[in-house]
Amino acid sequence: MRVLAAMSGGVDSAVAAARAQDAGHDVTGVHLALARNPQTYRTGARGCCTLEDSRDARRAADVIGIPFYVWDMADQFHENVVDDFVAEYAAGRTPNPCLRCNEKIKFAAVLDRAIALGFDAVVTGHHARLGADGLLRRSVDIAKDQSYVLAVLTRAQLDRAIFPLGDSTKAQVREEAAARGLAVAEKPDSHDICFIADGDTRGFLAGRLGETPGDIVDGRTGAVLGQHAGAYGYTVGQRKGLDLRVPAPDGRPRYVLSITPKTNTVTVGPREDLAVSTVTAERPIWHGVATPLACEVQLRAHGEVVGAEVAVDDAGFIARLRTPARGVAAGQAIVAYQPDPDGDIVLGSATITAGHADSSSGTDTGSAVEPREPGVSVGGRGDEAGSAAPVA
Repeated sequence: MRVLAAMSGGVDSAVAAARAQDAGHDVTGVHLALARNPQTYRTGARGCCTLEDSRDARRAADVIGIPFYVWDMADQFHENVVDDFVAEYAAGRTPNPCLRCNEKIKFAAVLDRAIALGFDAVVTGHHARLGADGLLRRSVDIAKDQSYVLAVLTRAQLDRAIFPLGDSTKAQVREEAAARGLAVAEKPDSHDICFIADGDTRGFLAGRLGETPGDIVDGRTGAVLGQHAGAYGYTVGQRKGLDLRVPAPDGRPRYVLSITPKTNTVTVGPREDLAVSTVTAERPIWHGVATPLACEVQLRAHGEVVGAEVAVDDAGFIARLRTPARGVAAGQAIVAYQPDPDGDIVLGSATITAGHADSSSGTDTGSAVEPREPGVSVGGRGDEAGSAAPVA
């Protein structure tokens, strides 16, 4: 096949391109220029979106021996990812820009252009498995698994995608890169939001939305506990940076429970009040399995999974959780998985609209258990996962 390898400048995409060539494909490398003004984006070679990354991608293509081009996707990226990021926070939601980039840029704008130019598929360095059966599965490297941010892809997009790294750990990818003579073998991974150069998400949003002071209130009593400069600077589950004037009577920390843009209010309360038993979501992408069905759901990137009964129809997506979960933030994705010894299978995804405490179910929402890590059996030991990341 004639394939286009999206090369970010990191080790994963370089090895993915090399493996595609080894598999006998006719490979062309492309780096996406995403910044209208590259000086406003993060500097330093970190594996995505900088000038240094573009040079690293070109050098990797030279070593592999494939043609290489740079495509200017800055306008599409700004409209579909950056503007969407700002609008979502303004609406009181917590977006995932990497997920949106996959959905709107890498597997929409880039794939559409690739097909128009006669390519058969797009190759990326995502850690996920996509076999001959067409099923998207978790990577063998659970710590690096990226199936969550790929779950937004439609069947048609998956049919044009190749993920060569899903059967390898990150350590194996780095070893292979070194053996191939790729200079990016030990290049650090990118964990930052590429379009926020200094990592100050709250400052970035304030520069675009302005300061809009409002109240921080107690979710149980309605008492005003403090002030904020903009409700967009908070996310559900956040504990740090609240700057409350009135301490809790029991001395325990408070967490953000909800954000209400209409009243410009941030509501806080004790940790147990974060627990939800039902999650509703919109814009589902579903892969043909009849519902309702019992499965597992993941509620944020690198988050834990919980058992649930899921129902999907044209009206949306509802997950009734077997055990309450905390820190469920509107705007994040909920991804459904079918547990499988050969790698958990992605059934579909949707965008979370709300989490609800279901008192009628008899569940004690104050005693939510910690669900299992992806790929770890119940009772197994995994690293503790936090709530949706606070705005720094």
